[in-house]
Amino acid sequence: MFTVSESEAETIRRAFHDRGEWSAVVELRRLFPVFANNPEALRCVRAIDGWQPLPLSLIQIRRCRRKG
Repeated sequence: MFTVSESEAETIRRAFHDRGEWSAVVELRRLFPVFANNPEALRCVRAIDGWQPLPLSLIQIRRCRRKG
């Protein structure tokens, strides 16, 4: 398991859309050297590319709940 920041995800998505899947795999493996094989890295790249930002209303709800 690993955590991807929004800036890392954006870097991976940009590589994916500008230069293709395998460039995004290279970018992911550069950021996270823990990946030992390309097929697993490619699966993660495809998942990261499919992420959508949370709606603003959900972000506000989460922040309110943490304060309480």
